[in-house]
Amino acid sequence: MPLSLLGSVYLATFIAWGFCGRFLALPGSQWGALLSITVATVVVIYVCEHGRWSLGLVTSPRLALSEAVAGGVFASGIILGADGLILLSTGLRHLPGTGFPWGELWGVYLPAAVHEELLFRGYALQKIAERWPKFAVVFVAGVFAALHLGNDAVSLLAMANIFVAGVLLGLTWLATRRLWFALGLHLVWNLLSGPILGYNVSGYVSQTTVWRTSGAGPRILTGGGFGIEGSLWMLGVELLALGLFGWWMSRRNYNRRLLVHHLPEDS
Repeated sequence: MPLSLLGSVYLATFIAWGFCGRFLALPGSQWGALLSITVATVVVIYVCEHGRWSLGLVTSPRLALSEAVAGGVFASGIILGADGLILLSTGLRHLPGTGFPWGELWGVYLPAAVHEELLFRGYALQKIAERWPKFAVVFVAGVFAALHLGNDAVSLLAMANIFVAGVLLGLTWLATRRLWFALGLHLVWNLLSGPILGYNVSGYVSQTTVWRTSGAGPRILTGGGFGIEGSLWMLGVELLALGLFGWWMSRRNYNRRLLVHHLPEDS
């Protein structure tokens, strides 16, 4: 019931946004998608949860900022690591571009990152994770990857990369029970790979970029028209990042258990 209501309200709101957009000067579809998942989430929380559900957004500004920055730093390590391996193994190079696409930042990249995190790491994942946390992460990552099948220049390797990225994003919620790390990771991932380094972002081509890619190489290494997420190097770096994050989670949980074990008993 809750997930079907979430999906129904989401689709209904998105269709209404598109219909009204024909007659009114509404922002682009990414803002429509963000509005749709926001409305659907609010409705399902108030109808099915009686207003009592924490999405992991409400926290202190300091903690939210620190986790978003940490997510951005983590994303930078992944993207720059994969980019460096691509440059070393192919004829691809970065040349100066025409500048940062500020309009696309507000019209595409920012609303897209928030929309996808609310949709894929928001209520739906969290509801399923109440009973099956590991299954929830894997299942939602599969849906996340499947919804990229219609993107330009998609490949099986690209789908594998998107799936691993979805697992990693899901684990960040399991680890923190907040969405700020995932939001920072997702936004910086897209901005660094597309508007800054000049790759396509899941097949999407930025209007302007700080750097642009030039040269050529095997598609399996460069990612081709799908972008850096279609590269075999990206898969390797993602798996390494996933392993490191899993190790950090296990150590964190171990330290918590150790702390609880050594807490003094009430007299």
